[in-house]
Amino acid sequence: MSDKLLQHIQLNGMGEYTAALDTLCGLAERNLYLFDKSFDGLGFNSEARYMILHRFLLDSPTHRLYVLAHDIHYLSNFCPRMMMLLRQFSSRMFIHRTITHLHHISTPFAVADDNHCVRRFHFDDARGVFEQNDAVQARVLKGFFMEMWGESPQALSPDKLGL
Repeated sequence: MSDKLLQHIQLNGMGEYTAALDTLCGLAERNLYLFDKSFDGLGFNSEARYMILHRFLLDSPTHRLYVLAHDIHYLSNFCPRMMMLLRQFSSRMFIHRTITHLHHISTPFAVADDNHCVRRFHFDDARGVFEQNDAVQARVLKGFFMEMWGESPQALSPDKLGL
């Protein structure tokens, strides 16, 4: 990673944040970690995002997609493309819901592998930063994600009934 240029790109709106999420998803080479309040309005049902995530999961049986949300209602009811991915890649894609005592966490972020991350400063703030080739920040956020993940139960399963 030492030969790759460290980049911090300021994001000044939801359009820039959503575009950064697309780029980040495309940069993932092994694991992708996504955390948001509900994923509403972030393009997770768009055809473009579906194609990026589908390609990522299809590229290797070792690729993993971890999705963590405070509220999974939007994903389960208004993101049929995400649900198609979950059904097709049920052994490599996981959706968990945070438990109540974690709902005070209000900084959405996503991490690709141990190298890149995108984050906003608060759920209610469209500003953020896209950090490419920043292994230190990516590992910090990934560690934070894994702590929350460890306390959060599976929320959606590949079949409609959740059985």
